[in-house]
Amino acid sequence: MESPVALGTYYTRHPQFALLQPGLTLMKTLLLLCLVTGPLMACRAARPDTPRQSLALNVPAGVEGSAMDWSTRPCDDFFQFSCGAWAQRTEIPADRAVWFIYGNIDDSNELALKKILDDASAGALPVGTAYAKQLGDFHATCMDEPRLETSLPELNRLLARVDRLKSAKDVGREIAAMAAMGLNPLFHFGSEQDPDDAAQVIAYLDQGGLGLPDRDYYFGSEPKMKEVRGLYQRHLQHLLEMLGRPAASAQESASAILAVETELARASMDKVSHRDPIKTYHRMNLQTLSAGAPGFSWVDFLTTVGAPPGGAISVTHLPFLHAATSLLSSVPVSTWKSLLTVRYVIALTPALPRRFQEERFAFTRQALTGAQSDLPRWKKCVHFADQYLGEALARPFVSEVFDGESKRATVQMVADIERSFEENLPALSWMDAPTRVQALEKLKNVANKVGYPDRWRNYDALQTDRTSFLKNLLRAERFEQARDIQKIGKPVDRTEWGMTPPTVNAQYDPTLNEITLPAGILQPPLFRKDYAAAYNYGSTGASTVGHELTHGFDDEGRHYDARGNLRDWWTKDASKAFDARAQCVTKQFDQYVAVDDIHVNGALTLGENIADLGGLKLGYAAFTRSSKGAAPSAKPERLTPEQTFFVGYAQAWCGKYRPELLRVVTASNPHSPPVWRVNGPVSNLKSFQEAFACKAGDKMVAAHPCEVW
Repeated sequence: MESPVALGTYYTRHPQFALLQPGLTLMKTLLLLCLVTGPLMACRAARPDTPRQSLALNVPAGVEGSAMDWSTRPCDDFFQFSCGAWAQRTEIPADRAVWFIYGNIDDSNELALKKILDDASAGALPVGTAYAKQLGDFHATCMDEPRLETSLPELNRLLARVDRLKSAKDVGREIAAMAAMGLNPLFHFGSEQDPDDAAQVIAYLDQGGLGLPDRDYYFGSEPKMKEVRGLYQRHLQHLLEMLGRPAASAQESASAILAVETELARASMDKVSHRDPIKTYHRMNLQTLSAGAPGFSWVDFLTTVGAPPGGAISVTHLPFLHAATSLLSSVPVSTWKSLLTVRYVIALTPALPRRFQEERFAFTRQALTGAQSDLPRWKKCVHFADQYLGEALARPFVSEVFDGESKRATVQMVADIERSFEENLPALSWMDAPTRVQALEKLKNVANKVGYPDRWRNYDALQTDRTSFLKNLLRAERFEQARDIQKIGKPVDRTEWGMTPPTVNAQYDPTLNEITLPAGILQPPLFRKDYAAAYNYGSTGASTVGHELTHGFDDEGRHYDARGNLRDWWTKDASKAFDARAQCVTKQFDQYVAVDDIHVNGALTLGENIADLGGLKLGYAAFTRSSKGAAPSAKPERLTPEQTFFVGYAQAWCGKYRPELLRVVTASNPHSPPVWRVNGPVSNLKSFQEAFACKAGDKMVAAHPCEVW
């Protein structure tokens, strides 16, 4: 599991738009992709269809023996060997677009959160529970589906503001007002750690405004791309018709919206360049920004959103902002009114009548994910509460599911893997001594957040009531946007968490040089303190801890120093040697087929592939060291400890995708499909080949193995 490298606040807070922006390169997990697209995407993992059968099949504790295809040679196809039986018998449910073997973590976490929220709604939480009123109000209104059917008058009061727009300046003011509400319809604005001074927070502007997953969707000549564009235009038309527009007018407006988005896509940085921290950091002041993107009152914008107008601004791609602000004057106001109307509707769909939710789901199902039915309302509401009140909801959650012994075991595993990294540094013949000293300093300064925050977030200023979910949703959006923008110009709070403790995910943040391991992912079947050590070190140690640590030294993370500053601490020779090894990984993954005739993009997925490879190497080294002198198993088992380690890693990625979603993921997400996250890295490792007695010529033995860390 892995997660955002400097994940933009926009993508964590706007589930209706997250999949539909070029900023997907910020997202670092397939699971997170499903979560941030919102429940309408219906792609969260589900409960395994059979219980784990370790004892019956005489495999070590933790291994799902019944998932394995024992008839396949591990040296021919390790993913099939580890996951084949599960994949053959498992059907993706109608309301999902992806299904993982470890989905019972997500299921059990959701049920625990649902119980907390139900109790909050009923006023039954223990006396003194923090923010019980906000949790109860938010969940009760979210679950009140009959009242959602009466929400259009509230929506229309917002849309009336759009209807009154008369000029390009009016449009600019409304864009600023929407940004203050947390909606960001044209570009993304928020705070970020200053890459030049990691102790401070500055303003941040990124490209945006697209309704399709990536800029390439607007220009691709492939039949599928053309089909998606057509479906999207009809979707926009349907939304406008549902608001009362005549069909002909709605069709014309939808075509105009798509034309504007196409121009925005044309000016957008491509997805590979957008994940390069050097290419996406341009520190500016207000004067420089105004000169580079004229025709828009940036002073008024910053004042409206509550940001200080005199500070530095980190701009990812100034040509995009220039094109976007130029469109304000060249595109008719009537088109902007239609575009902003649609942006309001999509952003607020979860709080609107069922027909809007069904229309939104119909588009994402047909064009993007392939899921056949929507998620139940309670799952959506659990997600929204975790998204907007995550740390309030997490307090009772962690007290139930995460004990002190689990935290101690995780901390020990992290220490073991960091020690493996340190011990491996002298063996890297391609790295010279000055660069090695800097790498060691960075390693020594990695901060680890395990389980839950030491200091919980304050929600005192968030007002809620039981009148409507739309009101509560807008209040939560404004609260979170204000909380984020208030950081600008202040010192970085290194105690803050970027994900909620119930999240089934993990992350490395290069600007903080820290790893976050939430309690939500440190659960069975990925981790339990009484599982076989080999399994834990393969499943959680390699796929999560080692993976995240390696992100600090992948093709993106390596550009940040020990304190999180964007600084080149490499000698020219070491940098050249790193690039050569990274190119080996790029070429290796370029050859893999993701779906149909679409290949994995080795450049786009490079950071994750390096992290998978490094995580496996570090996890294995940590396991072999920790297991020295351990007593052998009391009875013979079907897998050796070394084999158990690699099966543990592979089973963390047992998953199936609908072709529609896999196309989206391959086109826009920096992760390889699960089969290649397993077979790609292991084929490079001598330790894997020794564990399963693989020989030269076997499919799982790379002719030209890649090694970075």
